[in-house]
Amino acid sequence: MKLSSKGRYAVMALTDLAKFNKVDDPVSLRDISLRQGISLVYLEQLFLKLKKNKIVKSIRGNKGGYILYKNPSEIKIYEIFLAVDEKIKTIGCKKHSKQGCNGRSSKCITHNLWEELENYINDFFKKKNLEDLINQTKFN
Repeated sequence: MKLSSKGRYAVMALTDLAKFNKVDDPVSLRDISLRQGISLVYLEQLFLKLKKNKIVKSIRGNKGGYILYKNPSEIKIYEIFLAVDEKIKTIGCKKHSKQGCNGRSSKCITHNLWEELENYINDFFKKKNLEDLINQTKFN
């Protein structure tokens, strides 16, 4: 299993936004880009998807930028992945397909192991939220 930069960067950027957003004071993508070392152009693409999926709101004007649509404790990591089209997959086939992951009519011999791992990983991301990440970084 490999998580793409799209998913990792979206979580990094939103954690940064949650950490530096003070009482509806928007955070600029430029600031996030500088702090996190993520390309501004790439952040703009990610934030279009995040805005479309109601994870962030954009604020226009001189001191414009982005704010979170909800409280950090209400934004699950899994929700962020869905918003940027990140899929956590450990198996090559569709879960309920009759076609197996090896292209045959039966599932591979280790299919159930990988499916169980995928479920475990996705459940983990469904439980974690941005506030958890902010609280973890306070001591680093």
